[in-house]
Amino acid sequence: MPRKADAPDHVLKIAGMDDDTWEVWNAKNRKGYDALARHWPFWRRADQTPPDGDWRCWLLLAGRGFGKTRTGAEWVRAMAEGDGDLRIALVGATMAETRAIMVEGESGLLAIAPDGMRPDFEPSLRRLTWPNGAVATLYSAAEPEGLRGPEHHIAWADECAKWEHGARAWDNMALSLRLGSAPRIVATTTPRPVPLVRRLMGEAGIVVTRGRMADNALNLAAPYVAAMHGIYGGTRIGRQELDGELIEDVEGALWTRAMMSAAFSATAPALCRVVIGVDPPAGSTGDACGIVVAGLGEDGRGYVLADASVSGCSPDGWARAVAQAAAGWRADRIIAEANNGGQMVESVLRGADAALPVRLVHAARGKVARAEPVAALYERGRVFHAGRFPTLEDELCGLAAGGAYHGPGRSPDRADALVWALTELMLGEGVAAPRVRLL
Repeated sequence: MPRKADAPDHVLKIAGMDDDTWEVWNAKNRKGYDALARHWPFWRRADQTPPDGDWRCWLLLAGRGFGKTRTGAEWVRAMAEGDGDLRIALVGATMAETRAIMVEGESGLLAIAPDGMRPDFEPSLRRLTWPNGAVATLYSAAEPEGLRGPEHHIAWADECAKWEHGARAWDNMALSLRLGSAPRIVATTTPRPVPLVRRLMGEAGIVVTRGRMADNALNLAAPYVAAMHGIYGGTRIGRQELDGELIEDVEGALWTRAMMSAAFSATAPALCRVVIGVDPPAGSTGDACGIVVAGLGEDGRGYVLADASVSGCSPDGWARAVAQAAAGWRADRIIAEANNGGQMVESVLRGADAALPVRLVHAARGKVARAEPVAALYERGRVFHAGRFPTLEDELCGLAAGGAYHGPGRSPDRADALVWALTELMLGEGVAAPRVRLL
């Protein structure tokens, strides 16, 4: 049972209860409390309330933890309970996500249903049926052709910004809304600057609601909120994933967010060579040292394996970080830029580990000029990231043609280290043919 302290201010105002009145009310009304606890119009915030007017699509672009799933599920629930003839499309990024999040999740349709109106879920038929006869069918945006043929009145589209076949799945879903006189879609997603989201933002009949994790902090664990803001606060990924900002690509950027998404790979194949790129800090303390591990796969493609960069370390500190990365990944070569420090860089590295296979390189061109050939490898699908490296990706997407840098920090240290590593692996003279190398 929620405590009075957990109730939003607008609920307390509507209820008109002080602390003592709240406790008395609870004591006298425990039997009917479940109905109130599930009465969404009483508890929802203003930004979780469907907009007024004649809209075709309500697009909720909000950060994680905002309550998007609950909002979408409650809208579907209200529509289904109000019309037993309704036919509904539930579309997630994959069938597994549609079921796990939209139907069976903590804020999904089964969890929020009140007694007597809980829909019957038939997984084998991908179907939810309410007691009054309303029916919702589950679909996967990864299989957009599955939306051809069926007809619906309304649809709930979840995380459409990450749909593999974004526009095609959306269009097939929208074209299926041929029943009734008021077809509507609620789309709940964390914003990403993908073509589908950009398109929807400019279409007529679309009402957009923006929101942040902080808006729903009352319903989230305080340590979680603090940790997320501590890790991601102020970063581009934090602005997108927590604050719900639509982070557009920098004009003329060598890397785009779409390229980063396309380059993601959960794993790497067997490797024939591993190189660590190092961009040492210009000063003796304080600045970041870019340390990026990359490997050449037996498939001839490059794989970014780790971002081991460190900040605020002394020369001995960042040198030990390089040595640890070299030992952990059994690196064949360390490529370190020597423009700022010359032979001192090699001395510092060998001081951490005399056996490090160090090769110094001198930058004759600017960072962006050096990065352009590596960016071209990404465009041709020859480089993948074996994991997510948010700060590194932010730096790459901040490098623009012409020499400008619009990413986090004063300098793209991680990006420069990546460029040195991939240049050695894939663009250097005498690059060897792949050989299988077991790690």
